[in-house]
Amino acid sequence: MSRRKAREMAVQALFQLDFNAGVTSEEALTAVFSEREGAISETTKSYAKSLVEGTQSNLAAIDNYISDLSREWKIDRMAGVDRNIARMAIYEMKYSEERLQPGVAINEAVELAKTFGTEDSSRFINGILGSIVKNKQLS
Repeated sequence: MSRRKAREMAVQALFQLDFNAGVTSEEALTAVFSEREGAISETTKSYAKSLVEGTQSNLAAIDNYISDLSREWKIDRMAGVDRNIARMAIYEMKYSEERLQPGVAINEAVELAKTFGTEDSSRFINGILGSIVKNKQLS
């Protein structure tokens, strides 16, 4: 299983869910999976699904973490890709059954930001997540 690939697909699905009211997580994931060339293992699909559903289930609490530390930007004014990468990283650090160490989660999020975001996204993601780790209890 490629967790990086699962995270990439999960971010794409979360982005779709963020901007398309009425789309279910299952529909968003199906669309993302169908766009991928080649076979995607069931374990990779399963991990992507758990990331999407877990992030969605904890969205209000996750958004509170982000809002508390990014006073200059309201959550709805953040770039959609950045917002969803940060949400998923926080889910993996705080709520996932297999919690990631903050350094690993931040590194993965920064790499996703480099792939999907703008030139400034990786610095923004690193700053937001670093602030959360420094200022909040993640356990």
